[in-house]
Amino acid sequence: MYALLLAIIYLAFVSLGLPDSLVGSGWPVMHEDLSVPTSFAGIVTVIIALGTIVSSLSSDRLTRRFGVGLVTAVSVTMTALALLGFSFATQFWMLLLWAVPYGLGAGAVDAALNNYVALYYNARHMNWLHSFWGVGASISPFIMSLALATDGGWPLAYSGVGWAQVALAAFLFLSLPLWRRVCAAHAAADDAPEAQAVPLGGALRIPGVPTVLLSFFAYCATEATAMLWGATYFVDDRGFDPTLAARFGAFYILGLTAGRFLAGFVAERLGDRALIRLGFSLAIVGSLVLALPLGVVSFAGLILAGVGSAPIYPAIIHSTPENFGRENSQAIVGIQMAAAYTGTTLMPPLFGFLSSATGLWLFPVYLMALGALGLVMSERLSRQ
Repeated sequence: MYALLLAIIYLAFVSLGLPDSLVGSGWPVMHEDLSVPTSFAGIVTVIIALGTIVSSLSSDRLTRRFGVGLVTAVSVTMTALALLGFSFATQFWMLLLWAVPYGLGAGAVDAALNNYVALYYNARHMNWLHSFWGVGASISPFIMSLALATDGGWPLAYSGVGWAQVALAAFLFLSLPLWRRVCAAHAAADDAPEAQAVPLGGALRIPGVPTVLLSFFAYCATEATAMLWGATYFVDDRGFDPTLAARFGAFYILGLTAGRFLAGFVAERLGDRALIRLGFSLAIVGSLVLALPLGVVSFAGLILAGVGSAPIYPAIIHSTPENFGRENSQAIVGIQMAAAYTGTTLMPPLFGFLSSATGLWLFPVYLMALGALGLVMSERLSRQ
């Protein structure tokens, strides 16, 4: 029973990653078909991010009322319908309309599943589950490239991923009795205090919460900035061929995926705090390598930054029940998700603004500064 539910959760994490790279990989063609400037991609991603922030902050109340199984099934259904809506969009405003349920669905399922795994599974599975998210995020650009090579174009990619999400949503609804049995078994065996509603203001007054939010914000800002600007840095600042830069620019997410898989084997031995410390330190070293005049070898810095970043997100989430109490964990995880989406929304555009004035040489320095902020905040949390 427990193993079957864990397999379903692994599948759900793949589905979380699948849509995440579709907009970026398809936008060079999408914006031309929709007759809008390239910069309008930011409008779509900001609406999605705002939806995820709202639903993340609401995840505590929704999960306590409806249960993690139903929240997951409904959320995946919303993202599936949004993706299918994208596939039928012929005007830009249609994308904006469907971006709303996309974001609302993504934030709720992310917070609900992450907290559930943090409560009832060990650090090994937390890292491997997030590695499976990376598998989904790595697959979607290939789906888009295959679709663009056909007459179906980018709508075919959204349609294919959308119908895959519909199938997963149907499977999740069928598995609701299993969710209820397992959750009832957990409740019967769990002697921790019952989960309670924690308003945002009350959560921020819990010792250590503002600190962990800053650490999580810094990490997610680092990840999003590296994924968005890595290839551009190598082309515009280092003078590499765009094709080569695009190919090696994907190494960050590959390092992220592989690093989480490897971290699963040592997570129990090292513990969450050591993984966070080691992860931020390696990410900073990787950013330093990016700044050095090493030619093509400097690509190794992007890989090292990805591998270093790998265990940070899972370890912060997994340590939440221990740091703040199991009864508070769902509320805190929801707020952490909101901080994460805030970082991924604000900090990459901020880098674009700063680099337009200073130059793209700022890229590794920016990553090092964010990594240092995350490391300092995580160490402060450990002392608290």
